[in-house]
Amino acid sequence: MATIDDEYRQRAELLDEWVENQRQIAVLQARSASLLSRRLELHDEDVKSDGFHRDVYYRSMVAEYSAAGRIANGTMDKAFSDAHFLSEYPRLSDAFRRGSVTAAHVHEIIGAGFVVSDAVTAGAADAEVQTLFEVSALVIAERCTPAATRVELRSLAAALVGSTVAEQQKRARSERAVTIRSVGDGLALLQIVLPEHLAVAILDRLTRIAQQVIKTRADLDPVLDLDVLDSGENPLRPEDIDPRYDDGTAAYADGVIFGESGTFTTDPLIDPLVDDSSPDLEHPPVDERGIDELRADIVTDLLLGSDPTATRGTALDGIAARVQVTIAATTLAGEDDRLAELDGHGPLLPDDVRALAGRAPLWSRLFVDSTGMLVETDSYTPTEAMKRFLHARDQHCRFPGCRMPVHRCQIDHNHDHAKGGRTRLDNLSVFCTSHHALKHPDIDERHRWTARQLPGGEVQWTSPLGRAYADPPPRRVMFV
Repeated sequence: MATIDDEYRQRAELLDEWVENQRQIAVLQARSASLLSRRLELHDEDVKSDGFHRDVYYRSMVAEYSAAGRIANGTMDKAFSDAHFLSEYPRLSDAFRRGSVTAAHVHEIIGAGFVVSDAVTAGAADAEVQTLFEVSALVIAERCTPAATRVELRSLAAALVGSTVAEQQKRARSERAVTIRSVGDGLALLQIVLPEHLAVAILDRLTRIAQQVIKTRADLDPVLDLDVLDSGENPLRPEDIDPRYDDGTAAYADGVIFGESGTFTTDPLIDPLVDDSSPDLEHPPVDERGIDELRADIVTDLLLGSDPTATRGTALDGIAARVQVTIAATTLAGEDDRLAELDGHGPLLPDDVRALAGRAPLWSRLFVDSTGMLVETDSYTPTEAMKRFLHARDQHCRFPGCRMPVHRCQIDHNHDHAKGGRTRLDNLSVFCTSHHALKHPDIDERHRWTARQLPGGEVQWTSPLGRAYADPPPRRVMFV
């Protein structure tokens, strides 16, 4: 009979083997990139004598590899591009060959590094900045997912060559556009290219409205759909369901209550489990749309001029878009033009943040000390000031790699309050509902995670196998 120790050992061995396989996959990815780089060298030789057809030769090469590998042409083109620029990053190349980073990490580092290399080429930054970017990027990539790496690197590039990032963002504003493309089955993809902070705000408001619809749709009165009633072989018309009999007495008193303008509802005193078979009961369809469907329907209503409050739920008009940003006090006051940050996404022009600040009902100033401003309360619930600080400090769920924004997360006592954990900043972190549930005491200890906050704000998670995974704190926020 297997013991608990045997079970843990088996799970640990499987995990170790999987991690090693992932490393070997990365090693093979690096070898593939090297082969693509060598093929590019042959391509360069080919076009020396016929530069006029350089583009055709390149597209032919990409098409051949795409067909042989059964890989999308665009994906293959990106792979060749990454292989070409990888030669500019010797330390990254070495880490890639060791399997320390994946092809996805390499792609993000190269993409984020363009703005740094452009600044160096233009003389706006010293050549050492490129090396500093590469070294820092490797540290980030070896502890973060590719998506999290992208966000961190955008902030890193802004810190190193902020003026170049700002100039590129200003130039990119001219690329704002709305396009449409058919995707088949009567559907189309509507794409809007606009400043990132506006896109984040739009998605946030759509999500919150959709959540309100889901929360309140059970409270809506059913509406009599005349289009449905008047169709079919034996159509049913409003006069056929007159709520009164010929003698003037109420009809359908056992199940249906009629209102004005053709509306009706079922009697709340009737038990549908008992009276569901009654021919006098009408059962309107239940709104079973998911949140993605609701967001699509709501944005359609809003763009086409409909009032979502009247048609989609209750109290929707009071839901405003939310974005969270990081900006220095001196920048907010106009004393300098350092780049701000759209938390969880990347650099943001200071003028955009100042415009947001002018419309915000409240900005709270936060001062931090070397220990992270250890504020404590005797109550279980953190104070509003503490909540604002935690939201500003954490920015997203503090499970390694999770980017769920703070306003969709919960504040957690890392050391359980019921077991003596204090309500203080060095014992509080923001976790999304999925990762918060991993450490719930109701979960069997063989599957339960633990989390504790280390000095400096780093959150260390320990898996059921005893493996430690750390999430370093995001950059400190001075204003929210």
